[in-house]
Amino acid sequence: MYLSWTAGRLDRLHTRVDASRAALDAQLLRRASVTQELATSGVLDPAASIVLYQAAHAARQAEEEQREFAESELSQALRAVFGEPAQVEAVRAEPGGEEAADELAAAVRRVPMARRFHNDAVRAARALRRHRKVRWFRLAGHAPFSLAFEMDDEPPVALADRPGT
Repeated sequence: MYLSWTAGRLDRLHTRVDASRAALDAQLLRRASVTQELATSGVLDPAASIVLYQAAHAARQAEEEQREFAESELSQALRAVFGEPAQVEAVRAEPGGEEAADELAAAVRRVPMARRFHNDAVRAARALRRHRKVRWFRLAGHAPFSLAFEMDDEPPVALADRPGT
C-alpha cells in the first residue's frame, strides 16, 4: 500500500513538473512576444529597438539546450534598455506606449514566479526520486529526471516597481 501511494505521489509530482514547465514556457514566450512587439512599435529609439528585437528573437528561436542562456540574454537586454525610469516614462509618453509598457511590466514580473514554481516542483520530484524505496522498486518508471530551469530573470527596476500594476 505504501509503494502504491508513493508511486501515485511521484506521478502527481511529475504531472506538476510538466504543467509548471508549460506555464514557464508560456510566460517566457509572452515576455519575448511583448518585447518584440514593443521593439517594432516605433516608441523606442532605433538602437534600443534593435537590441531588444534581436534578444527577443534569439530567445524565441533558441534550441532547448541554449534556451536558458538566450532567456538570460533577453533579461540583460531588458535591464540595459529599461534600467532608468526615464526610459520607461519616455515609452509611456508615446501614443500606445502606456499599454505596451504595462504589458511588458506584467510579463517581466510573471517570469520569475513561473520559474520559481517550476523549480520548486522539480526539487520536490527529485527529492522523492532520491528515496531508496523509489529507486529499489523503480517507482519512477521511465520518466526522465527533471531539470531545473536556471536563468537570469531579474526584472528591470523601472518596470518591476510599478505601484498599482
